[in-house]
Amino acid sequence: MGYVSLADCLADLESHGYLKYVDAPVDPHLELAAVQRRLFRAKAPAVLFTGVKGTIFPMLANLFGTRERLRFLFRDALDATDFLLKTVAEPEEFFKRPWRTARLAPALAHISPRRVSHASVLERRCTPAELPRLTCWPQDGGPFITLPLVYTENPGKSGFAGANLGMYRVQLAGNNYAGDEVGLHYQIHRGIGVHHAAALEKGQALPVHIFVGGPPCLSVAAVMPLPEGLSELYFAGLLGGRRTACASSADFPLPVLAEADFFLSGHILPDPKPEGPFGDHLGYYSLRHDFPVVRVTAVHHRANAVWPFTVVGRPPQEDTVFGDFIHELTAPLAPKIFHGIREVHAVDAAGVHPLLLAVGNERYTPYEARRRPRELLTAALHLLGTTQTALAKYVLLAVGEDAPGLRARDADAFLRHILERTDFSRDLHFLTRSTTDTLDYTGFALHEGSKLIWASAGEKKRELGNEIGEIPPLPAGFTRMRVVMPGVAVLRGPKHSLSRDTQDSAVEALASTLASWAGREAFPLLAVVDDPDFCTENLNNFFWVAFTRSDPATDSYGVHSRTRAKHWFCEAPLILDARLKPFHAPPLEEDPAVTSAVKKLAAPGGPLHGFY
Repeated sequence: MGYVSLADCLADLESHGYLKYVDAPVDPHLELAAVQRRLFRAKAPAVLFTGVKGTIFPMLANLFGTRERLRFLFRDALDATDFLLKTVAEPEEFFKRPWRTARLAPALAHISPRRVSHASVLERRCTPAELPRLTCWPQDGGPFITLPLVYTENPGKSGFAGANLGMYRVQLAGNNYAGDEVGLHYQIHRGIGVHHAAALEKGQALPVHIFVGGPPCLSVAAVMPLPEGLSELYFAGLLGGRRTACASSADFPLPVLAEADFFLSGHILPDPKPEGPFGDHLGYYSLRHDFPVVRVTAVHHRANAVWPFTVVGRPPQEDTVFGDFIHELTAPLAPKIFHGIREVHAVDAAGVHPLLLAVGNERYTPYEARRRPRELLTAALHLLGTTQTALAKYVLLAVGEDAPGLRARDADAFLRHILERTDFSRDLHFLTRSTTDTLDYTGFALHEGSKLIWASAGEKKRELGNEIGEIPPLPAGFTRMRVVMPGVAVLRGPKHSLSRDTQDSAVEALASTLASWAGREAFPLLAVVDDPDFCTENLNNFFWVAFTRSDPATDSYGVHSRTRAKHWFCEAPLILDARLKPFHAPPLEEDPAVTSAVKKLAAPGGPLHGFY
């Protein structure tokens, strides 16, 4: 049961027709990433490139490219994993289906890592310069490891119980890294940060082990939103159907994942260095900033090692499949982790953290004639104080009692529901100075910005419109109002030129003008954008633009807006300024020459013909 190694996994995929080989020369600088993006969009098989320029190591693309393939990889242990997580969420499951509990015994036996004397990953040695050097986007600061497994332990609590296995990007070269240094970019609210802080407090260098490859369960475990103190290695054993093999050696301060393909050992240096830029999953570049540096003391790899990789960019990408899979596994746990919440959905089209939808309960005052947000607000604060939902920027909450069939994952229906019920004098709650996602550049500074809790409950207050109708003359520079969906419209605004943390008097003038718009209640949400046609092509485009290009506190406007007792409120429509600002990171775009080259690879007679 379960794969011993990545080689074991690839043999299984090949035998079932889920793996293809390409031996034609492919450039890891931009070209291979552009190919991967197209493989993913085409729902292609996993592809092993054996002729990658500049490296002796084969590179594996699209391993997790479809939900079907992801479920295939973990088919032996998925049912037991799913049942165990549901049982944790609902203990009565034991008694509802007692015949299934027998399956848990072997699953539980796989959780604890096992100690082994031989580590295949230590069979060979090389230098950092010999590793595959994948560069994904034209403005990237250098080659990065895109599927790293970064292992650390808490200096005050050594061993697996205090371990963290995370997927934090690793820059292999570029900027001013020395030949034995790599950049380690970990974002806010990640487990490694706790370990690093503890090491700094003790005046110690934090040992770091960076792995690439190995059984695919390790990659999924590394991105699981597990509680602090619960090691991802335990979950890897559960999902992989096999205890994770770890070796000890006097040469290394931490355990070695024995069946990984590559292993970089080292420690974090005292002083950070500039890392990045790097195209990231919001669809923009995360810019050049100081982040920790790892001094690499040795690089090992197994015989016949394979280098798996992925590419991140504007969703959907391969990491979207990860997210959907993890949501599927953890959905039953949401009510246990977040009190008062039935379901949560981080909207992938909006870059995950910028937009969080949640369906909750409203039980605080059942005796009141009209339902209003009370318990919902407590639940919202819990979401912003627990796990990675704390990074959410816009948190929209609805009450399950208002619409029993409402689902957070149906973003279209959810947004309609909210807009029909929102009382703009009551339902908007801003956290004006807060910690934000490292990758979000809409706020006041790196890691700093605002959040909006938008919680609505009760009966319908308005009918949403499908036609703009007649509008008053708009201020100079505002044109082309378009309908995105019922109740939501966009219009073009003049190019933004103001500095951070500054509201735009031109948008305030727009809000004043719209006070006389007879149809404004039918369109309670309006976004000012650079390209209305793009935003109305589909709802995903609107979500991406509206919520990745706006900061709630700075970029929210409304008709008749005012503040009373520190509470900001308005009348419909709420206006979001979702234009690109001069201080935003640039959106990701391919190099036209590379685009042309990868199209030729897939043309008739090309090595990738029929792949995408």
